[in-house]
Amino acid sequence: MQQRTLGLSNLTVSALGLGCMGMSYSYGPPRDKGEMTKLLRAAVDRGITFFDTAETYGPYTNEELVGAALAPVRDQVVIATKFGFDLGGDSRPGQAGVTSKPERVRAAVEGSLKRLRVETIDLLYQHRVDPAVPIEDVAGVVKELIQAGKVKHFGLSEAGVQTIRRAHAVQPVTALQSEYSLWFRNPEKEVIPTLEELGIGFVPFSPLGRGFLTGTIDATATFPDGDFRQNLPRFTPEALEANQAMVDLLATIATRKHATPAQIALAWLLAQKPWIVPIPGTTKLSRLEENNGALDVELTAADLREIDTAANAITVHGNRYPERLEQMTGR
Repeated sequence: MQQRTLGLSNLTVSALGLGCMGMSYSYGPPRDKGEMTKLLRAAVDRGITFFDTAETYGPYTNEELVGAALAPVRDQVVIATKFGFDLGGDSRPGQAGVTSKPERVRAAVEGSLKRLRVETIDLLYQHRVDPAVPIEDVAGVVKELIQAGKVKHFGLSEAGVQTIRRAHAVQPVTALQSEYSLWFRNPEKEVIPTLEELGIGFVPFSPLGRGFLTGTIDATATFPDGDFRQNLPRFTPEALEANQAMVDLLATIATRKHATPAQIALAWLLAQKPWIVPIPGTTKLSRLEENNGALDVELTAADLREIDTAANAITVHGNRYPERLEQMTGR
């Protein structure tokens, strides 16, 4: 497995990580714990060293799953988790409010340490920016936690460029996690140049467009109860039909490269910057192995120009989030 370093930090991880949310949360009923434990161990066996979870996934159950599954190989892996939602009431991120009060951050870290069965959290993200708490205060608390040996690296998720700069001035930010794919390229405008300037790594989530860019979802798709794609504007039948042009583009390149659309989508991301580490999620070993195959796909400069030109001519239909969730991003 190829390795990448997140920005100018000393945090080196596998070139592809594994997003673990869907094993417990948001994509239908939670998967069998035993099967997911096997999948997590299989990921390590195949060279993946970077695993992403959060206290709110479940809530709590995903951290417990990841912590138990990876405990025997703790010295081989990097585990990232997140704080930032008020889990006292309705614990779903789509409903719960954000909170990054210093006492809440400290309490979240203590809980995550126990559930993950670790003495130190490798990478701790603020899950969403809390407009009620100055980011300098949040970064200051994380800095204290780093000095106390409870956290190694500080990250932000879906933060805007001014927030990134202000946080970084207090405690260096190792990585930003935000959505980025051929289906959602907004970070290219301001975020990626800022990260490059400051030496911050980029960890794209949903690099396969929540499954759409795999070519396995069309306008006839239905989603089970508990699958949050039921509520996403980009996953209405009309939007899925209109956005098929993006999958067709990937399929055309994939045929030429003897690859799959998913592998082309991931290879494109990997080719953007050497400090980008996508974290595709899956609950299936076959998909895990398919995703890893993206590392063997070579896209030439001409290939990348062709993809960019074709993708720029495609208008993506539908917002990625309902309005309430969108308001939580880019702060």
